[in-house]
Amino acid sequence: MDLKSEKIQRILTKYKFGDVTVDELQKINRIFPDMKPYTGMYTSSDNTQMELLKLTGVIPVKYDGRSYNFPIELWLLYSFPFTPPICLLRPTSNMVIREGKHVDAKGRIHLPVLHNWDHPRSSVVGLLNEMISKFEEDPPLSSRTTEDTKDPHELMAYVSNLKINDGGIRHQDEQNIKVSVVGGGDLGMACVMSILSKCNVDKLVFIDVAESSSKSGATDLEIFNLPKVQVSRDISSSAGSKVIVVTANSWNNDESYLKVVQTNVDLYRGIIPNLVHLSPNAILLIASQPVDIMTHVAWRQSGLPPTRVIGAGCNLDSERLSHVLDINLNTHKPAWVIGELSDNKVPVISNVGLSSNGALEIAPGSNSTKPLLDRAFDLMKNRGQRSWSVGLSVADITNTIVTDNMKIHSISTLAQGWSGIGAEVFLSLPCIMGANGSARLAGVTLGPEEDTKLRESVNSLFVLMSQIRI
Repeated sequence: MDLKSEKIQRILTKYKFGDVTVDELQKINRIFPDMKPYTGMYTSSDNTQMELLKLTGVIPVKYDGRSYNFPIELWLLYSFPFTPPICLLRPTSNMVIREGKHVDAKGRIHLPVLHNWDHPRSSVVGLLNEMISKFEEDPPLSSRTTEDTKDPHELMAYVSNLKINDGGIRHQDEQNIKVSVVGGGDLGMACVMSILSKCNVDKLVFIDVAESSSKSGATDLEIFNLPKVQVSRDISSSAGSKVIVVTANSWNNDESYLKVVQTNVDLYRGIIPNLVHLSPNAILLIASQPVDIMTHVAWRQSGLPPTRVIGAGCNLDSERLSHVLDINLNTHKPAWVIGELSDNKVPVISNVGLSSNGALEIAPGSNSTKPLLDRAFDLMKNRGQRSWSVGLSVADITNTIVTDNMKIHSISTLAQGWSGIGAEVFLSLPCIMGANGSARLAGVTLGPEEDTKLRESVNSLFVLMSQIRI
C-alpha cells in the first residue's frame, strides 16, 4: 500500500487522528490487500464537497456455491477511525443494484456495525467481514440482463474473477484449499492425521518449528510420503493457507507458571506475525496451551479481527457433552461447555432440539436443566484431553471452516461484552463458524454457581494477561 504519494500525504494532514488513520490503513492492507487508498472529492446529500481519502476495491462473496467479487468504495471522514466510513457499492456498467435491507437504491450500504460504531472495538476489517457475511445472505448486485427479475442466482459469471484497480479491472484464479499445521509433537501429528481424514483439502502443510519443545513425527511423515501432505521446517511454506492450526509450545523447567507461559508467548512473537503476513486471509486456530491465554496472545500479535483468531478451547468437551446427553440420557438437544479450559468450565444447553427449525440459542440457567447437565458432566468424568482426541476436535472445527458449514462450536474467543463481561479476555463460548470466521451466540443469564465460576475465570485470566509481555 502506497501511503507516501504527495496527494495522500497532503490529505492526511487534514485528518484529526492522522497516525491512527495510517495504522488502520496498514491493517486493512494486510487483511484485504485488494482495497487500495486514493483521494477523491466526496459530495454529500446537501451538495457540500470534501476532499477525502477513499478505499476502492472488491470483497469476496460466496453465493450458491460460487465465489464473486463485489466492487465497493469506502470514504473516510476527517474524524476517522472514530467515525465510521461512508460505504457504497460501485457496480460496473453490466451490473444493477438489488435494493434490500443492507443496500439502498443508490448503492449506500447500511450495516449494524456502522450504526453501532465504537473505535477501537469497531474497525474497517470487522466492517468488511460483516459486509461479506450479509452480502452472502442477500447479494446486492445482479446482471443487467436480469434487471426485470433481479434474480440473485443469475449474478454475472465474470464477477467471480473481477478485481478492481484504479485504472481498470483484472481477473484472478480461485485458490485451492490449503491448511497448515504449525508445531511438531504428538498433538501436531494428531491434527495432521485427523484433518487429512476428515477434511477435503488440496494441500496440508506440516511445519515443524525448530524453537518448539513439541517435536518428532515430521521425519516419519517425510519417509512415508502421504498424499497432499508437505513437511517443512520453514514458516514461508504456509503462505496462502485458509486455516492455520498452531500447536507449537516452548515449555521450560522454570518453577513459575508465569515464566513458563511467557516462554510460550515469546515463541509466538516470532511465529504469529509472519504467519499472518504470509496468509492475510487465514483463520488462526490455536491449540497450544494454555489455550485461552495463547489465543488471546495470538489475536494481539496478529492484528486480525477476533472473529478470525480462535482457540480449540472447550470444543472437545462440548462434543462429548452433546453425545452423552443424546445417547446416554436421551436428551436430543445440542449442549456446550463454556468458560475457561479448567475446573471452572460450565455446561449450557440449547433452547431447541436437534430437529427443530428454530434458531439455536443458549437456554437461560434454570432449576430444570441443571440436574440434567450435572448428570451428563458426571458421565464425562475421567475423559482426559489426549493428543489424538484434541486432534479430532481441531479437525472438526477446520472442516466447518473450509466447508463454510455454519456449525456451532464452543471455541475460545473474545468474551468482552458477552453477558456483562467487561474485561478483555478469551473464553470458550458457543460460536457459529464458517469460512469468514466466528460469530458468538447471544449471552444469557446463568445460574449462580455457573456465573461465579465464569467470573472467577475472567478475573484470573485478566490478571495473568496483565503480567505477560506480549
